[in-house]
Amino acid sequence: MPTFQTGDPSAPAFWTERFERNFMPWDRGGVPAALEQFVAAAPGPMVALIPGCGIGYEVAYLSEAGWDVTAIDFSPAAVAAAQAALGPWAGRVLEADFFTFVPQKPIEMIYERAFLCALPRRKWERVVQRWAELLPVDGLLAGFFFFDAALKGPPFGADRDELQALLRPYFVLTDNQAVNDSIAVFKGRERWQVWRRI
Repeated sequence: MPTFQTGDPSAPAFWTERFERNFMPWDRGGVPAALEQFVAAAPGPMVALIPGCGIGYEVAYLSEAGWDVTAIDFSPAAVAAAQAALGPWAGRVLEADFFTFVPQKPIEMIYERAFLCALPRRKWERVVQRWAELLPVDGLLAGFFFFDAALKGPPFGADRDELQALLRPYFVLTDNQAVNDSIAVFKGRERWQVWRRI
C-alpha cells in the first residue's frame, strides 16, 4: 500500500491524493447488480443525486436509463477523473461539498455508494440530516451500507442498530437485501437498502 501525506478522509486533499496516485480499492469498475434491479423496478426515471461519486459509472448508467442525475464530489481530482471517463455525461459531475450543495431541482432519490463509510463516524449524524433535508416526503435513499466493527477506516463500518438509530427519525426501511457482487473491500459486510423519507 502506498504512503500518503494526508490522513483525514473528511478533507478533499485525502481523496485527491488517492485519485492522483490511482489508488482506488473501492472502485468496482462498473454498476452493481442491485442498482440495475432497482432501476428496472422503478416506476419511471427519477431526479437523482450521487454524493461522493468517484469515477461515476452509475452516472452514465442512470443517464442512459433516462434519469436526471447530478453527481458531486469535493475532490477536484475525483471530478476530473469522472468527467474524463463519462464522455457525453461529463457535465453531470460537479465539484461541490455535499453539506452545502444546493440542487437546481428537487431531488427524488439519493444514491448511496461508499459515501457514508468514506467519512469518519463523527460526520454521520450530519450526513443523515443532510439526506433528510434534500429529500421530500416519500423521496428515496437507496444504495449500499457497510457494516463492520473495525474502528479504523475508511471504509468506516456501521453497527446495524447504530445506523437504524440515525436514520429512523427521518426514514423508514423498505428494502434490505444481501449483496452478492461486492468488491473485496466490502465483501460479506454490505447490504443493499432502500429508505423512504417520512
